[in-house]
Amino acid sequence: MDPHEDQNSCHKGWYSRGYLPHLDSAGVIQSVTFRLADSMPASRLEQWKTEAKTIGYPRLVLQRAADWLDAGHGACHLTDARVAAVVEKTLLYFDQEKYRMLAWVIMPNHVHVLAEILNDGRLPDIVRTWKAFSARKANEILGRRGRFWQADYFDRFIRDDTHLAKAKRYIHQNPVKAGLVDYPEAWPFSSANPKWGR
Repeated sequence: MDPHEDQNSCHKGWYSRGYLPHLDSAGVIQSVTFRLADSMPASRLEQWKTEAKTIGYPRLVLQRAADWLDAGHGACHLTDARVAAVVEKTLLYFDQEKYRMLAWVIMPNHVHVLAEILNDGRLPDIVRTWKAFSARKANEILGRRGRFWQADYFDRFIRDDTHLAKAKRYIHQNPVKAGLVDYPEAWPFSSANPKWGR
């Protein structure tokens, strides 16, 4: 079945959430980023969207957001190893059932995931489950209440093997780019870590 013509299933196919097209379909590989609630003010994101639209360069939003997140804004609750471990365990819970996890990294204030969506999985439902379960557990660990994750997330489907290799490299290099470690394998909550043998 062509994932771009997925009209007879529970998947949405192509759709838009405002400024970039998205694809919800089984059999495609998705790059997903979601972040903590306090990591990026909505006003800042809107400013970047306006700027990107003005100059006709949609990727500007992604670049600005990535740099902002890597600078470590917000409370950075994911630096607590107990919380990061909960998030990692949550990401892997339905691995091989609803998706096939290809790469991930849990940064201080955001998470990157690369996963192939399987027939029983829908990306919006998968991300909602990751966020709901991990938020509940994280708030218990931290003794806090309130919103843990930002409501939205960013997703991008992987076009080909070159794009896949680039996305995986970006995910594994993120802690290095942010100045947190000298090499990807040193970051404890990443598929690059030798404990996973990936």
